[in-house]
Amino acid sequence: MKGIKRLFAVSFAILFFSSEIFAQVSATATANATIITPIAIAWGADMNFGNVASSTSAGTVILTPLGARSTTGGVTLPVTTGTVSAASFTVTGEAGFTYAITLPVVATTISSAGNNMTVNTWTSNPSGTGTLTGGTSTLTVGATLNVGISQPAGTYVSGTPFTVTVNYN
Repeated sequence: MKGIKRLFAVSFAILFFSSEIFAQVSATATANATIITPIAIAWGADMNFGNVASSTSAGTVILTPLGARSTTGGVTLPVTTGTVSAASFTVTGEAGFTYAITLPVVATTISSAGNNMTVNTWTSNPSGTGTLTGGTSTLTVGATLNVGISQPAGTYVSGTPFTVTVNYN
């Protein structure tokens, strides 16, 4: 019986000590995520090329994102300018983040009494990317108005608005 007790004690000691030798070790970590303010864009002002005079030659009116105009071809700009403005948007989101700007890739048609002109060659300020200083940024958009030969008088308006898209970089 003494032999069995010793055998049991030795077996227990081997088992106990061998489990310490081959014991597993562990470490822990936490999971984290930061939710940022979603990026958003809101309309501020429509694009307006102002008063434009056509002639017997086609031409263009180039409206910069800063609201300055120039012409090519047979188009002139009367002294009475009318309302001239680049399109304006307010971009909001996470302060200090940058964003990419996507301008339209197709022309927009503007119409008056069945007569049409196209607007294309979109430009923006900032150009390509912007930064959300304090969580906000103003984005302005200019374009080129294509005026036809002896374009009929009228107030031309787009039937569908053009789309400007922003995305975090």
